[in-house]
Amino acid sequence: MKFFIDTANIDEIKEAAELGILDGVTTNPTLLSREKGKGDFKEILKKICDIAQGPVSAEVVGEDADTMVREGKKLAALGEHIVIKIPFVKEGFKAVGRLSREGIRTHATLIFSPNQALLAAKAGATFISPFVGRLDDATHYGMDLISQIVQIYDNYDFVTEVMVSSVRNPLHVLEAALIGADIVTVPLKVIEQMIKHPLTDVGVKKFMDDWKKLGAEI
Repeated sequence: MKFFIDTANIDEIKEAAELGILDGVTTNPTLLSREKGKGDFKEILKKICDIAQGPVSAEVVGEDADTMVREGKKLAALGEHIVIKIPFVKEGFKAVGRLSREGIRTHATLIFSPNQALLAAKAGATFISPFVGRLDDATHYGMDLISQIVQIYDNYDFVTEVMVSSVRNPLHVLEAALIGADIVTVPLKVIEQMIKHPLTDVGVKKFMDDWKKLGAEI
């Protein structure tokens, strides 16, 4: 399973890269707005691409397909790693298809149903983002959606990759891996939570205490 980090913060992306598991980055207008004052958003996206050396999702903000396509082409011109992120509304559906047919990689976002996921794959989306955390918030079990999408894609050998999004905790990651999702995109804090376990900490302390008793050096 691939790990993307869901942030536009350069320091967080560098830290994730240093962990050695960074496969890509997802951004959106909200995440980029948090970096206001740190440079032009296009320059931030270029820096992210340099660090990640993998797919970097940059989202269009137009409300009609023509505008989305025009914005998508401008964003794609920023670098080879840029993937055009498009909200999956009707106009977004059109834009995904048009950009995909021109060989521009697309990322259909705000997916909340298996039917949306099916249509996005038919349109040629490179990635889709089902939002499990937001479904959980709305009293729906988000992982049921992931199971349904993975089954549908397996049924028809779609090449579109399932990127589990709105990940809130390590259990979301575990369940996504058990289901067989292609990617999770997570905040850095979730990766850090995955690393830690109280029994690991206890074990390290025990070893260090005993090593001090030995009085040796490596």
